Amino acid sequence: MSKDINTRKMEASDWEAVSKIYAEGIATGLATFETGIPTYEAWDAAHMGACRLVAVEGDTILGWAALSPVSSRCVYGGIGEVSVYVGSKARGKGVGKLLMQTLIQESEEDGLWTIQSGIFPENEASIELHKRMGFRYIGKRERVGKLAGEWKDNLLFERRSEKVGV
Repeated sequence: MSKDINTRKMEASDWEAVSKIYAEGIATGLATFETGIPTYEAWDAAHMGACRLVAVEGDTILGWAALSPVSSRCVYGGIGEVSVYVGSKARGKGVGKLLMQTLIQESEEDGLWTIQSGIFPENEASIELHKRMGFRYIGKRERVGKLAGEWKDNLLFERRSEKVGV
């Protein structure tokens, strides 16, 4: 990875670039059940205010990461659902790893004790990234939702903090 690639806090003004990367992920059919890009306001309401990142090289946004709450119940307040998306031109360059490392650090600083992901079985790159970053496989939800008219399984991974909630 280039030493010129860094992470920083995502700003609302990043939405145009972030949404284009999100659209690329949607187009793969491997990243999400979503089929369209939400408005920034809808995306903003669905994600935690903390732990929103972009990976940048100069002024170019290469990828993004954010956490969504898993429940509105207070007992689950220390758990976040991971989203990490890397632009097509930046894949395979360590951007996902950098985003995930920073997301883990920031989630712990924000008091989260667990972060989790649901991943399509076909998304081998995401599965490997999660394994390398200390996530463990916890199970499979079979035929949990439809995408393009086909039932899809979802593999569940989680990473428990070694600093928070121990």
